[in-house]
Amino acid sequence: METQYVLKMDNISKEYFGNRVLKDVSLAVKPGEIHALMGENGAGKSTLMNILFGMPVIHSTGGFEGTVEIGGQPAAIRAPHEAIEYGIGMVHQEFMLIPGFTITENIKIGREISRPNLASRIFGKQMETLDSEAMAKDARKALDTVGLGVSEEEYIRGMPVGYMQFVEIAREIDKTGIKLLVFDEPTAVLTETEAENLLQTMKKIAESGIAIIFITHRLDEVMAVADSVTILRDGEFVAHKEIADTSVTDIAELMIGRKVEKLVDAAEEDSRSIDENDIAVKIRDFCVAMPGEMVKGVDLDIRKGEIFGIGGLAGQGKIGIPNGIMGIYESSGTVEVFGKKLNLNNLGEALRNGIASVSEDRRGVGLLLDESIEENIVFSAIQIKKQFLKFGMMDTKKIRAHANEMIKLLDIRCTGPRQHAGDLSGGNQQKVCLARALTMDPDVLIVSEPTRGIDIGAKKLVLEYLAKINREMGKTIIVVSSELVELRSVCDRIAIISDGKLASIMNPDAPDAEFGLAMSGSKVEGGN
Repeated sequence: METQYVLKMDNISKEYFGNRVLKDVSLAVKPGEIHALMGENGAGKSTLMNILFGMPVIHSTGGFEGTVEIGGQPAAIRAPHEAIEYGIGMVHQEFMLIPGFTITENIKIGREISRPNLASRIFGKQMETLDSEAMAKDARKALDTVGLGVSEEEYIRGMPVGYMQFVEIAREIDKTGIKLLVFDEPTAVLTETEAENLLQTMKKIAESGIAIIFITHRLDEVMAVADSVTILRDGEFVAHKEIADTSVTDIAELMIGRKVEKLVDAAEEDSRSIDENDIAVKIRDFCVAMPGEMVKGVDLDIRKGEIFGIGGLAGQGKIGIPNGIMGIYESSGTVEVFGKKLNLNNLGEALRNGIASVSEDRRGVGLLLDESIEENIVFSAIQIKKQFLKFGMMDTKKIRAHANEMIKLLDIRCTGPRQHAGDLSGGNQQKVCLARALTMDPDVLIVSEPTRGIDIGAKKLVLEYLAKINREMGKTIIVVSSELVELRSVCDRIAIISDGKLASIMNPDAPDAEFGLAMSGSKVEGGN
């Protein structure tokens, strides 16, 4: 007998402006099944779900290839409201609740219950009175299903984050005809106890016959509640496994496992001698209050003259570390640079003490888009070190000569040093940010997401240049990246951050499974 699926997505492919982000991906989910969908950042999970929900970004960029079936019947979903009509709901990672409304009002919004009155009999249904009692009864039933014992008349504003997550789920449960719920990283903002309660609620929902797609990076949660798992990597289908027939290590290896192609050519023999006791940057009990990238007590020793990588999935805290060191977000703990303790939360303190940084947000933070390339390159050196000045005024001749030198050194493709930075391509903007950091002649260079949004050729150039200045100038370099391949290609050691904490420090040639386990928050033996 043929297996009945609540959802079948076959040979799904999607292209954005010539970049193929999904390549013949298939997904099948049975009624009452908890089906985990796993993969690194950029694996294609979000794009696949955008297709399922008929999100405008899909159809405004040429649609997709492949077929979607709901309950065995072809489904053409071109808008989110059509997905709801097919019985598909989504529990979002970012809450879609209205703080000034009660729980009942949030659960029933868009599906209010009303009752006739004299005015409605004369002027029509739009004049009916809201049936608060019936709506509260529905809300109570949904809250009981998810095990949330608060009053349905409570307001959302001021409610604990965990409670808000359960209200989100209750709202989806309340919708009639729901067949499939998508949970997108539902435990990311929850405490350990709240997360355990949520997993039990998911089991309860599945037992009622509703299928669940569970998007998460936490392998322990997958092993605890999922029936099966589909793993994507680089936009391609890797494997479908029954949980009973696999293990944490197998899944971790499948998530990460790929041929690690060296993005950097070894131009010369590595003659560096790195003393593990000569510490350039010492970080202890470091916490950073960066929204979405919280750091929760990290200890790191970064050796003089090494290229040290910091990796991990999005939202796990890796980006918070450089932003905390540079004083952009409030932080606590200690950071020492060559034995000197930094005054944290003092913007400019790190720059004054030999640390320069290239931000992950080159357009928002890293560049003055309406200013020239040359002004961008010398900006920090003028502000912090008072360089490139003559009698208190900018030394345009010296600035121009230095900018031309950097343009040649980094192969910045531009019309000249006076061209506006905002007119450059992404890769060339990244090089301008790097030029500005190098102009500070730092002892320690932090580069966050060095190749984000740039093509493979530009990636190679940027990474090779980082390796070159490390070898030839002896610069200590910290590379923070979501791209594990580039970290493994250029770094001496790699720290993986998970849930704001240090999961492990590994050599770049460590097994794929160890990287997968560390990124999913599981303990990895060993480390450096």
